Amino acid sequence: MYENNNFSGYGTGNENTTGTFSGADLNETRTENSYGYENHSTTQSAAGSTNGYTTYQMGGTTGSNNTEPKKTQKHGGYFRKAMVSVSLGLFFGLFAGIGFYAVQQGTGMFTTSTDTAVVDEIASEATTESTQSAQLATNVTYVESDVSNVVEKVMPAMVSIVNNFTETANVFGQQYTQEEAASGSGIIVGKTDDELLIVSNNHVVESADTLTVTFIDGSEAQAQVKGLDSDMDLAVIAVSLNDLSDDTKNAITVATLGSSDDLKLGEPVIAIGNALGYGQSVTNGIVSALNREITLENGSTGLENGSTGTFIQTNAAINPGNSGGALLNMNGEVIGINSNKIGGTAVEGMGYAIPITSASPIIADLMERQTRTKVAEDEVGYIGISLQEVTSQISQMYNMPEGIYVVSVEEGSAAANAGIMKGDIITKFDGSSISSYSDLQKTLQYYAVGDSVTVTVQRPQNGEYVSIELNLTLGSRPASQK
Repeated sequence: MYENNNFSGYGTGNENTTGTFSGADLNETRTENSYGYENHSTTQSAAGSTNGYTTYQMGGTTGSNNTEPKKTQKHGGYFRKAMVSVSLGLFFGLFAGIGFYAVQQGTGMFTTSTDTAVVDEIASEATTESTQSAQLATNVTYVESDVSNVVEKVMPAMVSIVNNFTETANVFGQQYTQEEAASGSGIIVGKTDDELLIVSNNHVVESADTLTVTFIDGSEAQAQVKGLDSDMDLAVIAVSLNDLSDDTKNAITVATLGSSDDLKLGEPVIAIGNALGYGQSVTNGIVSALNREITLENGSTGLENGSTGTFIQTNAAINPGNSGGALLNMNGEVIGINSNKIGGTAVEGMGYAIPITSASPIIADLMERQTRTKVAEDEVGYIGISLQEVTSQISQMYNMPEGIYVVSVEEGSAAANAGIMKGDIITKFDGSSISSYSDLQKTLQYYAVGDSVTVTVQRPQNGEYVSIELNLTLGSRPASQK
């Protein structure tokens, strides 16, 4: 019999004893029966030895003679006990809750109205925040980068213009002429029973032998000058509706004129025009500056030297050929007439347009003029004066209006019969502004002998100039000047 100082056990019978031996690394179960044999069941929990023997692990229990079988343990008893405990807990909680509710009802501890008020307050705050968010949303301006819808809407009102003119040059006293063509743009702004009216820049149509207009469907027609205003660099030309097919009439539209007074810095704009004569093209940008005052010098524009204009500045590309085209807002309304010559090519990103609010009264006046075609050179009307230009420099030095100074009046001439006097300064001819001899020559090309026009002169009276309108019937040029 092996002995172990650490022994614990309990009795299972009169003579059979079961014990558990514990050592440093060995747990041993020993059964001792009445026959004197020892049955060992050894479990190794860690490497080691006890009493000099190497320990090992064995599965199960080593049986022996006359060993009583173990009784089978009933596991279902524990589950039933657990379920009974849980059930009792639930019943206790239920009855406790009913009791607590009864106490609260009896003592008035429930605060249903208060809770409802809190809920209402939260809902009210949420509604207020939602309303404020909606109000803020209405003040937000969203800029749409896709302008295709606007362009599609206004493109039928845009036209391309080709000015066919004769270039004259003197080389060593010899005069040479050459046929030239220049491209520009226009906007359909009106329609009468007989004509389609198109606005453009004066410098686009001036000195033209013929004007060819191309519409959105690619068809072409000849145009005639309706009226010119060199001071504002504006012109209105007309196309006879008889020269247009039904398809073209159905394809074109009249542009909507907006207001340039409502423009804001940074507002998006669109420019459309016949850039470089390739046909209609679209560029976009923003309003870079408003009421930009520019003094025009050295013939850089269709306006006369020294004239001052106020323009819209934009970074939308405005190239040669864009002159006379439209500057549009995002509603598709015309808010300016583009002019490439104002900006020139000195810098990039600085294009200019004539504000439509300033241009509209002039356009309306030009649209009312009689449509005129150029007359043969030997049929051009004759005024009968000698003249001198009053330039901007002379005007500033002598405090005189700009225009044509009448140096002398031929006896019996159209001017004499109209009451034009020496010292008068002619500033308008049939409503068109006259600032130079060149202006007068260009205008007279459309007036034949016998035509009657209104001439505006500035006449000095009592130390100041007074505007007077005179009716002039053009005469024929003397044989000596033909």
